[in-house]
Amino acid sequence: MNTAHHLTRRRLLGHTLAPAALLWLSGCATLNSRDPLRVNVVGVEPMAGEGLELRLLVKLRVQNPNDLPIEFDGAAIDLELNGKSFASGVSNQKGEVPRYGETLLNLPLTISAFAAVRQAMSFNDVAEQGELPYMLTGKLAGGLFGTVRFSSKGLLKLPK
Repeated sequence: MNTAHHLTRRRLLGHTLAPAALLWLSGCATLNSRDPLRVNVVGVEPMAGEGLELRLLVKLRVQNPNDLPIEFDGAAIDLELNGKSFASGVSNQKGEVPRYGETLLNLPLTISAFAAVRQAMSFNDVAEQGELPYMLTGKLAGGLFGTVRFSSKGLLKLPK
């Protein structure tokens, strides 16, 4: 192969790969600017536990306000009540949150006896306020875009 032909091939390859690399990098930047998922607790059911632990099945409605679907292969959540760690859960559920759509996610939560006692001891302070602050953090793992993290916080109104 002559030197001129080799240089022409190298230039052609450079002119092809450079724009492709820029497109790929701009695509990555776009993915980072997507809107966060919206997550709401829509149901809680008791489950059988072991020993001193409490177990709940939490149903989450996950909404995707973006123009690309989010595939997942597993999920994890942590629940704080009144600023203290209360429960955690994992699930190997697979699925997809469609673009501009929603899906239901079922996660078993485990509450240790220690966490339940700690919350019960601080319940009197919270009961006077009539509201219990909570924070739910979690992640949907896997899929084309990797792990997607989410959080939701608010106040639970306590019955009088």
